[in-house]
Amino acid sequence: MGLAKLKNKISLEDYLEGEKSSEIKHEYIYGEVFAMAGTSDRHNRIAGNLFSKIDSHLSDSDCETFIESVKLRADAQTFYYPDVMVSCDRSPESSYYREEPILVIEVLSRTTERTDRNEKLTVYKNIPTLQEYVIVWQEKIQIEIHHRQPDGNWLTYIYSENDDEIELQSVNPKIKIEEIYRRVRFEN
Repeated sequence: MGLAKLKNKISLEDYLEGEKSSEIKHEYIYGEVFAMAGTSDRHNRIAGNLFSKIDSHLSDSDCETFIESVKLRADAQTFYYPDVMVSCDRSPESSYYREEPILVIEVLSRTTERTDRNEKLTVYKNIPTLQEYVIVWQEKIQIEIHHRQPDGNWLTYIYSENDDEIELQSVNPKIKIEEIYRRVRFEN
């Protein structure tokens, strides 16, 4: 999703209150508000396929899976809308956002690739509870998994074959790439 910056800075309180009634979702980064564009059918299908597999796997867990409309408070002054997020917050501060994700997934578009692979990667790696950040391409079969190691360092795994299987260690399911891209049509 592309982001269009609004011109004036607003307070965190005004942002949170405004998002409750806004027809357009906005991300908030240190007082600046960015309107989010709509998504393609491929983006929606990939996010939905991942949400479905993970949510089904976690059905008897205390952890919850969210898709696209619940915000992540990435730090004190940054709110994003991840495409898919798993959080195990025991007592969340708000029903509109989570602060303790263990897994965040972003589906790339041409307009968000730089942000998702640079800015968000840096911010997400600083969330103490986050165990994995997954980036999924919608224009081709490619998945990048950033996994936090016990010593705090991160390893990156890249998958690009339709018959590969990924393992999301944070939530334990193994998912076949073909299931993630199920019913996704690529342009020739």
